[in-house]
Amino acid sequence: MKIPHTALAVSLALLLGGCMVGPDYHRPQAPVAAQYKELPGWTQAAPSDATPKGDWWSGFNDPLLDQLEPQVSVSNQTVRQAYANYQEALAEVTVARASLFPTIGVTGSGSKSRTSSGSSSLNSNFHPISTSGSVEGNISWAPDLWGKVRRTIEENKATAEASQATLANATLSEQTALATAVIELRVTDANIDLLQKTVDAYTEFLRVVSNQGTAGTTAPSDVISARTQLENAKSSLIALGVARAQYVHAIAVLVGKNPEELDIAHNGTLPVLPDVPVGVPSTLLERRPDIAVAERQMAAQNAAVGVAIAAYYPSVSLSAADGFSQSPLAGLLHLANHVWSVGADVDETVFDFGARHGEVTAAKSAYEASVANYRGTVLTAFQNVEDDLSGLRILSQQAEVLDGAVKDATQGAQIAVNEYQAGTVDYTTAATAQVTQLSTEQTALGVRQQRLLDTVSLIGDLGGGWSADQLGDAKHASKAR
Repeated sequence: MKIPHTALAVSLALLLGGCMVGPDYHRPQAPVAAQYKELPGWTQAAPSDATPKGDWWSGFNDPLLDQLEPQVSVSNQTVRQAYANYQEALAEVTVARASLFPTIGVTGSGSKSRTSSGSSSLNSNFHPISTSGSVEGNISWAPDLWGKVRRTIEENKATAEASQATLANATLSEQTALATAVIELRVTDANIDLLQKTVDAYTEFLRVVSNQGTAGTTAPSDVISARTQLENAKSSLIALGVARAQYVHAIAVLVGKNPEELDIAHNGTLPVLPDVPVGVPSTLLERRPDIAVAERQMAAQNAAVGVAIAAYYPSVSLSAADGFSQSPLAGLLHLANHVWSVGADVDETVFDFGARHGEVTAAKSAYEASVANYRGTVLTAFQNVEDDLSGLRILSQQAEVLDGAVKDATQGAQIAVNEYQAGTVDYTTAATAQVTQLSTEQTALGVRQQRLLDTVSLIGDLGGGWSADQLGDAKHASKAR
């Protein structure tokens, strides 16, 4: 009697939709403040169109960043490794999902043989050549009665999403590393320009001191001191070449090139300091890929508990075969040669001396560890943002003071040199004023550098342009590359 297709479909759906042992996943609570400590009063979240997008680096208005940053997601080797790991995780989901369905196969065999009559005589006769063969289709299926396969799919899917978030985190980390290297390079070039200007000023000052030494109006030691001051400035200028070369090499590696393949022209113009909308702390849970990694790892560990619990229940395996077998081979496909078989196996472990209990306990402990890791990751994320905000706030105040200090130091050095030429102050006063000017300008440049670096760090700590909504969209990862 034939079973209607509808009945088969209903039976299959009932088996596939059987119970799933183990806990269903719910995201645990994480400590989230209503606002950042560094932002005074209540700060409303900025509109979504104001948040940094994928090309977050464009806000710095630096042509080198605009040129090189897109290459990170394509050519950076750390990102390529993370992408390959993500593809592997997706394949594991496919493998696990296939276990929900029957395995269907076809086997066939054929043979030709001839045997002797058994006589030891050299003239013994052989039996005629005989042939035999068979062709058979078979199907086997282990119904997922307790949800072990579905929990495994759930675990592998969460692991794949964690790998996807890891890819996003690796991309963002390498992009911020590139932005940091470019800023360091720009600051080095600006420092080179500053020292070159200082060398020019010291050269002119040495000329003045030498003329006065020739005229006998200043001590020979002043000439030697002025020459030493100039030589030290030249030495510092030369030393910056080492740092500059290393930054260029680092930039080349970050975009997947050999260091000798990339040359970057000197440019002492610093990137623009962009405004970064911070929003409210709760947005970090969706915008930071490392938090998404920790959250998806929790989901995977939660599903692993269900896989371990499923081992307590019996497993059922169904099999069936249908085909033809005939000897001799002729007429193999005749109805008379039709053969078939059906079978079922049930497997249940009675005593394992605590092995399954140990597996469940280990899975639950791993889940609790992942919860602690998630909450720790969230707390660290808040710390990162608060550090960035406090740094930017304090450095902004310092920059305002230094702007005035640079103006005063520059004016003071010029006055001191003029007075030295007029003979109203000694050499030490003029030289000290020049050193103070250089030191103040370098400090101000360092503060500008740190403000830019803290802004890059803040954008990275806010998640860049990434969002957890992209998880599970395999096409997005490929499109991003």
